[in-house]
Amino acid sequence: MKNKILVTYSIPREGLVALEKYFELIYPDKEFFTSEELITLIPNCVGILSIFNRELPKEIIFAGRKLRIISNYGVGYNNIDMKAANQAGIVISNTPEAVCEPTAELCMGLMLSLCRRITEYHHQLITNPKFEWGVMKNLGNTLRGKTLGIIGMGKIGKSLADKARIFGMHIIYYNRKPIKDKQYEYASYVDKEQLLKISDVISLNCPLTPETHHLIGNKEFQLMKNTAQIINTSRGSVINEVELLEALEAKKIAGAALDVFEKEPNIPAELLKMGNVLLVPHIGTATFETRIEMAREASKNIIELLINGKAINQVN
Repeated sequence: MKNKILVTYSIPREGLVALEKYFELIYPDKEFFTSEELITLIPNCVGILSIFNRELPKEIIFAGRKLRIISNYGVGYNNIDMKAANQAGIVISNTPEAVCEPTAELCMGLMLSLCRRITEYHHQLITNPKFEWGVMKNLGNTLRGKTLGIIGMGKIGKSLADKARIFGMHIIYYNRKPIKDKQYEYASYVDKEQLLKISDVISLNCPLTPETHHLIGNKEFQLMKNTAQIINTSRGSVINEVELLEALEAKKIAGAALDVFEKEPNIPAELLKMGNVLLVPHIGTATFETRIEMAREASKNIIELLINGKAINQVN
């Protein structure tokens, strides 16, 4: 009899082919299992394939008496009660490889659209019959020669740096410590205060942790140029959303492009009305190819630990 793996969400089955060779999968008939269903099903499972946008609290974790691994479908894992998992001796893994390129692509797309005001003018052309054209009207900003400040120089940050460099941008970054990879010697390590002061565009690519919660707020907006733009594809709570609104309204910064929000899927009404704000519904990894590849990577995490005895992509 095969050991059981609980798949919490209806992710692409084609990404789970390898996992099904070794385990019996308990897969939802609908979009996802409810918390009550998870508590009922998990006692007989050795692994759970969780998903980044649904909480995995201690009640569910402690119900998993046989549970050895939580393989999270996504790079962020703040949906999991880490303390409970550590207490139970459960390995937690994520999918950092699959999410890297699509998230960096979105960062680049948001930057281009925000700085060249592509989405803003698309909306104006559709909704405003009196919209005016002209040589000195509808101006945006080019990226060439501008300074991009990346907060969080991990895999996604590095991929974004490579893309932005092709556009002729100067790259600086702030991290817990400088990176040693010689491939990125073109990017300069600076402290957070310096990055905020000199960047034309700031991209947030760090994970959400107690240290990065509200990493950007009033104090940081005061340091930024009033022409600066901020991009967030990490987690909504890395920015203090209330203070972001205040900074935009007071024109302390020029604009923002957000893929993530503090209380998803709820977005403050004021943000929805702003012309200098570009909003998308948490689509950093939302491509057909990526969703399948994330399932494969999450499956590999489980197989490597439970079949080969080797923990990979472990975050605890």
